[in-house]
Amino acid sequence: MDFQLSEEEEAFRNEVRGFLDDNLPESHERTPDFLTNWSKQIRERRWVGFSWPKDVGGGGGSIMEQVILKDEMAQRKAPSLGSCFMGLAWVGPAIIQYGTEAQKQKYVPDILDGKYQWCTGYSEPDSGSDLASLKCKCERDGDDYVVNGQKIWTSIAMWSKMMILLVRTDQASESKHDGITCLLVPMDTKGIDVRPIKNMSGGEMFAEVFFDNVRVPVENRLGEEGEGWKVTISALASERSSIAEVHGLIRKIDEVKNLARGTIRAGRVMSEDPGIRRRIAQAETKIEAMRLNGMRFLTKQLKGEPLGSETSINKLHRADLEVGLGELALEILGSSATLMEGSEPTVDGGAWAKYSLNWPEVVIGGGTPNIQKNIISERMLGLPKD
Repeated sequence: MDFQLSEEEEAFRNEVRGFLDDNLPESHERTPDFLTNWSKQIRERRWVGFSWPKDVGGGGGSIMEQVILKDEMAQRKAPSLGSCFMGLAWVGPAIIQYGTEAQKQKYVPDILDGKYQWCTGYSEPDSGSDLASLKCKCERDGDDYVVNGQKIWTSIAMWSKMMILLVRTDQASESKHDGITCLLVPMDTKGIDVRPIKNMSGGEMFAEVFFDNVRVPVENRLGEEGEGWKVTISALASERSSIAEVHGLIRKIDEVKNLARGTIRAGRVMSEDPGIRRRIAQAETKIEAMRLNGMRFLTKQLKGEPLGSETSINKLHRADLEVGLGELALEILGSSATLMEGSEPTVDGGAWAKYSLNWPEVVIGGGTPNIQKNIISERMLGLPKD
């Protein structure tokens, strides 16, 4: 790995730092209209979708420049670069690569402007981590496709205006990866029923989505019929260094440290407890391992080499850390950790109890830990299939 930046990359980093110095006030100094102004400024600089081509409204930046941009923003705890998470993460890249000119003009500007949210219709009750086994049925009827079936664990489906949906258009294909088609579906289409799933903390991030003779125009197909798997894999193959997740975990471990410093149990400040200090050190070591792994992934991408199963290592690390940091915070708090928001007295408004119960959103998403272990063992270590 080469950690040295080129002159152009160093100049870009200084540009980002200068912008942050001039435009990012401390959290307690931000006015009610700060976020609106911030979003306008970064959009004008084309920092939203920075690595996307300029002809679709992106910044035309390199992967390394995008990493520098995200890295500097994360270190300064700046707001996110754009508000349409799934649109920026994989819907936009898929449309740019496989969409028609009309689709690019219709959807990409709105994704960059964050006008609405997208959700992802991938997982099904019997097709989660083994996504290629999906059964949601789709048949051609003139200028429309007719969709019947169900999706589950669909994040923010209840708040989204659009869905990128995988369906099976060929029921008799020899390979389960063939016969899958990708559609862009308005969520207000007749026949779509969204049912939120309440999680352990009382929140609702996931939903079940049912399709009852839902008609989708053929012009809303993304890519060719039967090539939905290729569209999906290509979209998910954008910058995957895990650096953004690492910065998020660094902020979380800092919050845990502050919690330990401010908590006294049995007459002892918890940051002085040997067991707590050891567990914090273990978490920091794992986060640093994630960071270095992320740099390895980034190095491969910069060399034009494809990323494969190795990204499962960081996904597995992150799952373990999300659960472990929540449990550690509860242990630091002791009996008060059982109090949720609205209870008196709570620490940080019950945020730690809620955090410790919200782990499924990041642990299950993208493949459970058991699936990640199977990928590592079978595809990287050459062990027999499970």
